[in-house]
Amino acid sequence: MKTIRLLYPDHVGGGLETYYFGANLLAHILPQNDNQPLVKVEVVPPGNEEKTVTDGIYAKEEVLAGIQDAIRKINTEKPDKIITIGGNCMVSLAPFDYLHGLYKNIGIIWIDAHPDVSTVKDGYPNAHAMVLGSLMGQGAEALSNTMQNKKFLPNEIMYVGLQGLHKYQSNALNDLGVSYRVQTDAFVTNEEILRFMKRFDHLLIHFDIDVLDEHLFHSTYFANPESVGDGSGGGKMTIEKLSNILHFITENSDVVGFTIAEYLPFDEYKLHNLFAGIKMFIE
Repeated sequence: MKTIRLLYPDHVGGGLETYYFGANLLAHILPQNDNQPLVKVEVVPPGNEEKTVTDGIYAKEEVLAGIQDAIRKINTEKPDKIITIGGNCMVSLAPFDYLHGLYKNIGIIWIDAHPDVSTVKDGYPNAHAMVLGSLMGQGAEALSNTMQNKKFLPNEIMYVGLQGLHKYQSNALNDLGVSYRVQTDAFVTNEEILRFMKRFDHLLIHFDIDVLDEHLFHSTYFANPESVGDGSGGGKMTIEKLSNILHFITENSDVVGFTIAEYLPFDEYKLHNLFAGIKMFIE
């Protein structure tokens, strides 16, 4: 079985250049494993230029270019399993689609404070909010059209950590027929997760770091007061609870895809920029 680590530092799909820095830092944070080659998706590094919104998607051409390069890299490597190192949530699109082509009876556990089923009509143009809807064929046609395999079905999705929804998000989930529970007061139980997992031969995990409580873990979108996004709030999960959930899933199912998304080390990035402006470090 071949496992690759797909380093996919997309930043334009989330509208923050820190995603690029965070993905590259995260590649060093993960435990070293020489049996898992690192494959890097080519993404244009952050610059100062403002991008435009095209067909309801911010920096559409750059987002699509990253997806197409991810597809090429994955198809060249032909892995059996993929660990995706993001980048914003949009980075799950290409690897999950590829793995859906390899494994027919496969479900997705989406560990996230947000549903990621926005559409281009909802007024929030960043692609990271559209990714799961696009995997089901409903988020953004431009994203869904890059897929090479069939769309995921609503009953193949389980949310863990989901927080309060905008009306258009709940409408989208209801229209799609996705079963979900807002978990502001209590998370789904291990028993509920197990019932979902038993329906599938293989599992995909999408872990968005903003499912963590920003008061307890600070490298998340909502720890930065300047980050307003679409007006959604942050997650409520502790590291200890997350660890319990991830251990439970990975020890009781065949996980073939694992995305880590939305790592935003704001303080570390500020230090990086500080040193990048000092002549001694760059001359």
